[in-house]
Amino acid sequence: MNPIIADWISLGLRWAHVMVGIMWIGTSFHFIWLDASLRRDAKTPVNLAGSSWMVHGGGFYHATKYLNAPAEMPADLHWFKYEAYFTWITGFLLLAVIYYVGANDLLIDPRILELTPGTAIGISLGGLAAGWVIYDLLCRSPIGDKTGLLAFLVFLLAVASAYGFAHVFSGRAAFVHIGAFLGTIMTANVFFIIIPNQKKTVAALLAGQAPDPALGKRAKQRSLHNNYLTLPVVLMMISNHYPMMFEHARSWIIVVGILLFSGLLRLYANQKNAGKSGSHQLAILIYAGMIGMGALGFASYRPGADLESVGPVTFADVQAIVAHRCQSCHSANPSDPAYKAPPKGVAFDTADQIQRMAPQIERMVVLTQAMPVGNKTGMLPEERMKIAKWLFDAKQNVN
Repeated sequence: MNPIIADWISLGLRWAHVMVGIMWIGTSFHFIWLDASLRRDAKTPVNLAGSSWMVHGGGFYHATKYLNAPAEMPADLHWFKYEAYFTWITGFLLLAVIYYVGANDLLIDPRILELTPGTAIGISLGGLAAGWVIYDLLCRSPIGDKTGLLAFLVFLLAVASAYGFAHVFSGRAAFVHIGAFLGTIMTANVFFIIIPNQKKTVAALLAGQAPDPALGKRAKQRSLHNNYLTLPVVLMMISNHYPMMFEHARSWIIVVGILLFSGLLRLYANQKNAGKSGSHQLAILIYAGMIGMGALGFASYRPGADLESVGPVTFADVQAIVAHRCQSCHSANPSDPAYKAPPKGVAFDTADQIQRMAPQIERMVVLTQAMPVGNKTGMLPEERMKIAKWLFDAKQNVN
């Protein structure tokens, strides 16, 4: 595919994915907040869970929730489902356009595992499907009624996906797949459980029957799961811009920290919305802060290199390495067929261009080793060391 056309398709899908994702997350967060904000008083009818007063855009709103369902079907009922469906559809198409079409460059990293594009794509599709099946079986089993145990097992499932993807795909693709894995579970919750249960409730009302309370209970459980999974999914989806996370020898451990940190933040927000306060809520924030700082420190740590053993390095040495390993992409006229122009406008055709981009070279080539992508040009460890030594000497000369 022509790289320019591919970029336009990617841009359009990414824009659509973000837009519908905002709609889905917004409605999801609002209804979880609304559920937590409900209050009862002496005048609240017995068939209501409570009500909540809100003010927004210059107007006042009064929302109530039925314990099960109203006695009669309302004339105008608003559904919230297409936001979730189109978030997954656009996300999956984006995954296919970027990582399936460009499997050799972005999905596969021979340093991690030698795969053919077909095998890698098959593992991707199978992993996404398997995640939903395992999760759904857990929820439908007797464990589904044990909130704490179920939450722990779902957490372990997410960690297992992180470990598995990190040992199969490139670091960048692994993090995106973790997000897609959790996002698939969330969307499947809406498609297979939440909406069908709501439709059954509506059908019972239309038939003049009392809806089964278990339908609403199961739908609420899945909706709450989605609420807790949202924050890590969003971070996974934007992680491809930050190699200090995915280009790490133990990147799956960073995911563990992200899951715990974001889970505690949602727990704090949900409890605060429900009117809870005190030392328990403060402790949740403290624990979240400790885990977040720990994950940040772990992700940032890189072992020091013995630069003294490298010996003298001249700029001509570095320029030769860059020309051999980087200029196939980062040039005004890239020789790599995947690019019509240098990625992000970064070219290394002249000495001035290389020296001006020295901080980014240090970040992408030395510290995170995210470039070359998938090490497709075969940059050697000793070449990275020479670049590191040149950067170190340059800093010393400035000081």
